Amino acid sequence: MEKKQLQCSICGKKFSHSYTFKCHIEAHMGNKLQCEICGKEFSHSVPLKSHMRIHTAEKQFECDICGKAFYQSARLKCHVRFHTGEKPFKCDICGNVYSEASTLKKHIITHTAEKAFECDICGKAFFQSSHLQYHIRIHTGEKPFECDICGKCFTVSTGLKRHKRTHTREKRRECDICGTTFSRLETLKRHLIVKHD
Repeated sequence: MEKKQLQCSICGKKFSHSYTFKCHIEAHMGNKLQCEICGKEFSHSVPLKSHMRIHTAEKQFECDICGKAFYQSARLKCHVRFHTGEKPFKCDICGNVYSEASTLKKHIITHTAEKAFECDICGKAFFQSSHLQYHIRIHTGEKPFECDICGKCFTVSTGLKRHKRTHTREKRRECDICGTTFSRLETLKRHLIVKHD
């Protein structure tokens, strides 16, 4: 059975689902629905309803494996890939695989884009402005991410997340061979080389 083709009379883009077609047409017409709390605008009521869950703290999408809850089903779907190890997004240039489309998109920039964001202090250049912002903290000494348990500060949020696992003793990575668990992927990799190679 052939999928129906709905074509936009304004730009010619084709759609197979009436919902996405309707959202697309509304975007052309400029009909915007606004969040009454933060003012963010949406072209359709469904994404607005999804957005409102952020303000109401309603996390209705729960992971069957660990119980963590999310505002949006799409975020839950990405989270489940952490448990399954599924990485459906592949770079056509080098073959690297990723669990999220956004991570692949950032990776592709490393192949195609110039390093447009340059540090005024040392001249080092970066593909993304966020990477430049992190780098500048090396020069300024700024560490905006503070551990609420011991007060230790970090330059980037990932450093704080790793550190917090030392307080909770959380070990998320397990050796498939012997079952030993590790809090860091690097430690698991080293274990595999030393103990099982």
